[in-house]
Amino acid sequence: MSLMAPEAYVGPGGEPACMGMRQESANAEAVWRAAGPGVAETPRLIAWGADSSADILCRPATDSDPDKWPVVVWGRGDARWTAYPCGMVEFLCRLFRAELDECPLGAVSLWGVGSVRFLRKEEEQRLRKAGFSPWTGEPDPYAGMFGD
Repeated sequence: MSLMAPEAYVGPGGEPACMGMRQESANAEAVWRAAGPGVAETPRLIAWGADSSADILCRPATDSDPDKWPVVVWGRGDARWTAYPCGMVEFLCRLFRAELDECPLGAVSLWGVGSVRFLRKEEEQRLRKAGFSPWTGEPDPYAGMFGD
């Protein structure tokens, strides 16, 4: 799973340094409109995560108080939006502890793991380049087989 950070805006035109969170939020809103979840208008969706099965995790900015925003997940496998009445941290904790009714993601590798490791992309790349699995810390038998 990848967690997205807001991009820094640069230059007088306000162009973002990269298109991750901003682009994924626009993608999520397009999917929302196409899926027609029974809502008259598309909320402002803020994408904050995605998994290896192309599920999108968002917060709909539907209230002036961000603490009231639920987590909504676009499940690509079942082509539907599912809302979870909690914030991002609680959602992730419940995912890692398997405390939701079912795994909300198509990629089940984080479901019920209990303990997780978060790495910045640069650290993951550094460990891989050094020949180690970023997730276990053990030597990676596939190191160097697929380029940098």
